[in-house]
Amino acid sequence: MKVRIKNESDYTSPAYATGQSAGMDLKANVKEPVTLKPLERAMIPTGLFMAIPEGYEAQVRPRSGLAAKHGITVLNTPGTIDSDYRGEIKVIMVNLSNESFDINPGERIAQMVISSFTKVEWEEVDELDETERGAGGFGSTGSK
Repeated sequence: MKVRIKNESDYTSPAYATGQSAGMDLKANVKEPVTLKPLERAMIPTGLFMAIPEGYEAQVRPRSGLAAKHGITVLNTPGTIDSDYRGEIKVIMVNLSNESFDINPGERIAQMVISSFTKVEWEEVDELDETERGAGGFGSTGSK
């Protein structure tokens, strides 16, 4: 599938790192480092604009290395980019660590996955079918 992209950044367009990668790295399109203090968040521009085909979305997800090593993650995860959005892709970053962190120009800050989805129509009913789990919520299926 081809997706139209306008790249106004100083960097190459997103690409798959390996033949079996699901996500493509998004890079910070900033002129100088952006410092995130502990618990601070910022919208980091990528310089990318896309026309995603109808029936698809782009999901913005954290990079595991930034999260594990530095406590840097993405808010609103996964963030959905709808097919009718034409503005610049920006990533809402947050620092969950106790130390300041610099986001440098061209740094890989998030992953983007293109995914199809199914639209549904609601069928209002008075009752739902019974299942083994029933109304059991968080943790109701056990820990093992």
